[in-house]
Amino acid sequence: MPQPGSATVRSRVRIPLTFPDGYHAEAEVFTFHGLADGAEHLALALGTVPDGGTPLVRLHSECLTGDVFGSDRCDCGPQLRESVELISEAGGYLLYLRQEGRGIGLYNKLDAYALQDSGLDTYDANTALGLPEDGRDYTAAAQMLAALGMDGTGGTGGTGGTGGTGGTGGIDLLSNNPDKAAQLGGLGVAVRRRVPTGVHLSASNVRYLTAKVERTGHSIELSRLVG
Repeated sequence: MPQPGSATVRSRVRIPLTFPDGYHAEAEVFTFHGLADGAEHLALALGTVPDGGTPLVRLHSECLTGDVFGSDRCDCGPQLRESVELISEAGGYLLYLRQEGRGIGLYNKLDAYALQDSGLDTYDANTALGLPEDGRDYTAAAQMLAALGMDGTGGTGGTGGTGGTGGTGGIDLLSNNPDKAAQLGGLGVAVRRRVPTGVHLSASNVRYLTAKVERTGHSIELSRLVG
């Protein structure tokens, strides 16, 4: 896979975060110049990586319905909340990527929901609309990590961000999705290991989570979903 061009940090600002359950974290939010897709992606530096440690990184695709409105049709909101806490404890970055609906956009995602209500799974609903099962490309994420010194090529977080200190041996990727690790590896990011998230199950998302396991190999304990 061709390596992406370079991006640079555009700005950084500290933002205190408080979630509905009362959990609080301090984040330093980075914006960027030169991202391949031109989107306004963000990196949130959380916690401090200990000397010799490996930063914990999550690539979180934007989900308005789950992240903001608390939709139970997916597990995005609980994953976002969990990720902030885990990364704050370990030190690292949460990349908030503007990839609504696995890259198909908000309106198309809602159209796909309507097809899911008629019996299609989350992937077949997308293809029934003439859209990809998963249209996400993580080139911009790789550029962001490189700009933050987190690509495993010897950088040590030259931005001086909260999460940008520690070891130089790549990243630990907080994700159930093998495609994220595969794409990042192909783009030159050293992924040391993949760390699964918890299983955030509801009556409304069991079919969605089961499809992710059976169709795209997500590392979710299926027995927790059907047992």
